[in-house]
Amino acid sequence: MNESIGINTLVMTGVGSAALFMAFQKVKTRAELSLAKHKSLAGHPRTAKRIAALLPSYRYDASQVFGLDGAPPDVVAQRQAAFERLVATIGQRFPATLAAGASVVEGLSDLQFVSAYRVPFQFRGLVDRGLKIGSFLQTSDGVTVTDLDGNVLYDLTGSYGVNLFGNDFYKACIDEGADAVRALGPVLGAYHPVMVDNVQRLKRVSGMDELSFHMSGTEAVMQAVRLARYHSGRKKIVRFCGSYHGWWGDVQPGIGNPMVAKDTYTLSEMGEGTLRVLRKRTDIACILLNPLQALHPNAAAPSDSSLMDGSRKAAYSREKYTAWLKTLRSICDEKGIALIFDEVFVGFRLAPGGAQEYFGVKADMVIYGKTLGGGLPIGVLCGKRAWMRRFRDDKPADICFARGTFNSHPYVMGAMNVFLKRLDNQDIRALYQNIDATWNDRAYHLNKRLTEAGIAVQVANMSSIWTVLYTQPGCYHWLFQHYLRLEGLALSWVGTGRIIFSLNYTNADFEEVSQRFVSAAKAMQADGWWWHDGAQTHKTIKRRIMGELLAAKFW
Repeated sequence: MNESIGINTLVMTGVGSAALFMAFQKVKTRAELSLAKHKSLAGHPRTAKRIAALLPSYRYDASQVFGLDGAPPDVVAQRQAAFERLVATIGQRFPATLAAGASVVEGLSDLQFVSAYRVPFQFRGLVDRGLKIGSFLQTSDGVTVTDLDGNVLYDLTGSYGVNLFGNDFYKACIDEGADAVRALGPVLGAYHPVMVDNVQRLKRVSGMDELSFHMSGTEAVMQAVRLARYHSGRKKIVRFCGSYHGWWGDVQPGIGNPMVAKDTYTLSEMGEGTLRVLRKRTDIACILLNPLQALHPNAAAPSDSSLMDGSRKAAYSREKYTAWLKTLRSICDEKGIALIFDEVFVGFRLAPGGAQEYFGVKADMVIYGKTLGGGLPIGVLCGKRAWMRRFRDDKPADICFARGTFNSHPYVMGAMNVFLKRLDNQDIRALYQNIDATWNDRAYHLNKRLTEAGIAVQVANMSSIWTVLYTQPGCYHWLFQHYLRLEGLALSWVGTGRIIFSLNYTNADFEEVSQRFVSAAKAMQADGWWWHDGAQTHKTIKRRIMGELLAAKFW
């Protein structure tokens, strides 16, 4: 009897110890995952979403909006007069362009969104008084665009990454591509023979075995993740803090997504904790990587809507990022994880063979879009055969389905074919010669001019992708986009957060842009927006805003 009790006690003790050990391991694994996340809210999507739901809306009134930083009365009056001039000048210079926007904004939800989120929400009352930016253009030529009022502006938008070689280049791609496929027209389902050349060229460019065509970069990312899950038998996705891979649920956790992305880990890029998680876990299907993040690791895409204190940061080291990619490649090989390069935005901008060529690291799957379509919408997934197959020979009902009505549209395939052929032209290849040195030198000289002019503005760049930084704290940096517009520099709706040059900018073109950039900065400085008493810091601004939020929430 005692012996039986002793055995039962041992068994129970063993079971308890095993349960305790398993619980400990679970807590340890969870703790390691938490430590691998970036400490900012961007690294904790669920927490960010909860906080966003609690934030109250409030707006600065006329009595406070021009003196938030404690500026003396004369500077406040200077700013108020400058604001009135800005509104008047914008109204005089862009009447038809602004009228076109006003005529459709009530029925166009896209325009409502970008108009509302172009600036920090606290300043929307000020913006509604007439500080508008036109969203309509009528022509493009060289490196310029022309609005509905005949204003010619230098195009710094890059069409969100599409415009790599210049708008005229893409007009020609579309026209020549349309001529090539016109006899077939918009017949869908069957392929135009131009597809044969596209497939062969893309296999050479990507270094991959197979590819599939989609209607957008977002769709191509969806298919890449689906295939990774299908072949690995795992469901977890790793993405990096601040990255963007389209707006579908699993790859856009947190703010902006009404659903919880349960199977997505948002980890810190270039972090040791991340490497520890990747080496230990056995449930990860793929790593999604956006090479653009090398410019601002672990930070969301820069936008003036969040520019409340000027603490935006950016820096780029090709060597460090290459080392990071090589480490990821090694871990993926060891753990059977699919390494996916999302090059929808940067594809072919860094090198003719994209980021794989530029960094010297091979992915398992790579996604292209935007510029590859020759100016038309496209998403392409290229990958190794082991990851790309959508069915199993021994299990006929076990498939990984993906199709779409407009996949491989003849007109898109035609424009793409012209793009791919031109990518081999000597004139186009010449644009890549010393590309980093060219754009780094241009950034250096613009920064030197700004420093010599005593302006607290600098730029950082990853090749021809730039962002604007502010070297002193301030509440009004978001206004800079309006001064730049008045100097004839066209920006995307995110404001001064991102500038994308097409590679056809000559030294003369860039010199003109530099002069206008500095002129805009001098005008903004002269109007008192960058007044600084030396006491204001990023921390004091953030504390003030926190106080405003609490007051709006509870009083």
